[in-house]
Amino acid sequence: MLPSPFAERVLDLVDTIPPGRVLAYSDVAAMLGEGGPRAVGTVMARFGSGVPWHRVVRADGRPAAGHEQEALRRLEAEGAVLRGTRVDMARSRWGGR
Repeated sequence: MLPSPFAERVLDLVDTIPPGRVLAYSDVAAMLGEGGPRAVGTVMARFGSGVPWHRVVRADGRPAAGHEQEALRRLEAEGAVLRGTRVDMARSRWGGR
């Protein structure tokens, strides 16, 4: 299955998140002006392996379910500010392009 135009826009945006910075699923939807956190999460689950998927987290800073350890390892290596098993959203959230 090929990504929809919406999915392509999500992936394109995620690909621009700088190392050490993150966006919440809801941030991605807000920046695009379409969809919502669940729609963005669905895109990431289906098609996100080719982009820096670990830079998209839940609004409370928790990484994607089932990929927590790998996401945290990658984020820490990039210099994201962590607080235990969460990203410090106040310090690591990306402000956009």
